[in-house]
Amino acid sequence: MPIKECLLENKTCNNCGECLICDLDRSKNCNNCMECIDTNIDFNAIGIDDVVYDEE
Repeated sequence: MPIKECLLENKTCNNCGECLICDLDRSKNCNNCMECIDTNIDFNAIGIDDVVYDEE
C-alpha cells in the first residue's frame, strides 16, 4: 500500500483530519458547499503542485 502524503503540509499523512475541516466554520467538516470560493472575480485558478498517476 502506497504511503499517503499530507494535503496541507510536506509530510506523511497521519490521518489527523485537518484537511477535512471547513475553512469557514472550524467546528464542522467540509461538505464541499463551495461557499469559501469567491465567485465574484474575473477568473478562478487552481495551482497544481504535482500529478500522481495510479500504477495498476
